[in-house]
Amino acid sequence: MNRLFLPADNAVERALQGLALTHPALLELHRDPLYLTGRRRNPARRVGLVSGGGSGHEPLHSGFVGPGMLDAAVPGRVFASPHNRQIHEASKKAAGPDGVLHIVKNYTGDRINFGIAAERLRADGIPVRRVLVDDDLATDDASTATGRRGTGATVLVEKLLGGAADTGLGLDELADLGTLFADASRSVAVAARAQTSPSRGGEAFELPDNTLEYGVGIHGERAAEALPNPGLEDLVAHMTDQVLGALPHAADSVLLLVNGLGATTLLELQAVHALVCEVLDKRGVHVAGRLVGTYVPALDMSGFSLTLTTLQTGWLDFWNSPAHTPAFTVLEPTR
Repeated sequence: MNRLFLPADNAVERALQGLALTHPALLELHRDPLYLTGRRRNPARRVGLVSGGGSGHEPLHSGFVGPGMLDAAVPGRVFASPHNRQIHEASKKAAGPDGVLHIVKNYTGDRINFGIAAERLRADGIPVRRVLVDDDLATDDASTATGRRGTGATVLVEKLLGGAADTGLGLDELADLGTLFADASRSVAVAARAQTSPSRGGEAFELPDNTLEYGVGIHGERAAEALPNPGLEDLVAHMTDQVLGALPHAADSVLLLVNGLGATTLLELQAVHALVCEVLDKRGVHVAGRLVGTYVPALDMSGFSLTLTTLQTGWLDFWNSPAHTPAFTVLEPTR
């Protein structure tokens, strides 16, 4: 059974069309090649921020285009990298007077196509640099040739960089900051049911009853291990301690993302959120900012991921800076 209500031939195009129709004051849709740009940006911003990747993870990245976050988002097909032509055209459109910064998840196709686009931009005389997001602990292993995958931390990095870009920082300053943001972030995900396979319908893989896929990827990649379900409290405590212990710097204050993988209800996610906060409080870690909801799903997978970012001095100002996007809005702070 195929549980996905998607057009057979042009699902991504139709979805972006629908998003642009929903937010006409925020988004401009470009069809050939396919990408989205924001209609407004902070006049202090000197560098355009561009991200993208395979579809099926909405609202990432298209839902984060707008003032205070991304200037452009480039979608690929479901679970597939966008073409370098799309990235090149979107970057030219989004570039500021100091160039463009690419925010790239650590997947081979994304790295290759953003890299080709960057070469073309330099040939056009447009300065460009890249921030690579690689937060997934499930692939933090010497045997993994590509290194950690890029997952939930991408949302946090995009918001932090959006706030930093709106202070007028230059390209090199933003690229260096973005690398620090990514380096300070780690994630892990767990699933109880696989996503629907968009090509053949049915579940992409099967799990026995009361079994969890621990360390699943956002494209539905199988984890290294399947575990008996230990119960929610023990599971959340284990995940929280694992992520906290993997952060490269001691964490006194963090950003927290509790992210649904597509078929997980907000009732479940808020319960997980409360349990994570209890664990962090016991460990003496302050949650200075948080997001709870479905921000980086794997189509309709049943599961959730946890992301922590260790805050350094001044970073919270970037997080709290105003933003207005389809999926994430931060209002002007009251004075």
